[in-house]
Amino acid sequence: MLRQAVEKCPDAVWDDPAAKNAFWQVAYHALFYTHLYLQPSLEEYMPWAKGRREYEQMERRDNPYSKADLLDYFAFCRQQIEQQVEALDPEAPSGFHWLPFNKLELQFYNIRHLQHHTGELCERLGVSHDIGVDWVSKGE
Repeated sequence: MLRQAVEKCPDAVWDDPAAKNAFWQVAYHALFYTHLYLQPSLEEYMPWAKGRREYEQMERRDNPYSKADLLDYFAFCRQQIEQQVEALDPEAPSGFHWLPFNKLELQFYNIRHLQHHTGELCERLGVSHDIGVDWVSKGE
């Protein structure tokens, strides 16, 4: 659904200066943390090749990511899911000192975070431009 939201987002909404956080900022933030929390630990995290320092915090608005960039990052995250989930030890610590729970709980946390921001972006499209995003019940 996040991929659809990015694909369907009109240019006027993508970097709307009236929005507290631009559409692209929220999408990048969601993808960044999805990617990060799939890693074994903060120390083993390997940034995405096009990643920019501090953009995940949604405080930087200069130099927006393009739709193509974020769709590439989405594809990269899908690959990370395939690679990392297989090796996941559900009982191991999260690997992130600020998240004091195990890997299984971390993945629930990660999914909830991704769903939260995906819903936020889908609502923004629906309210601002009457653009719907299809429900996805299986991985695409």
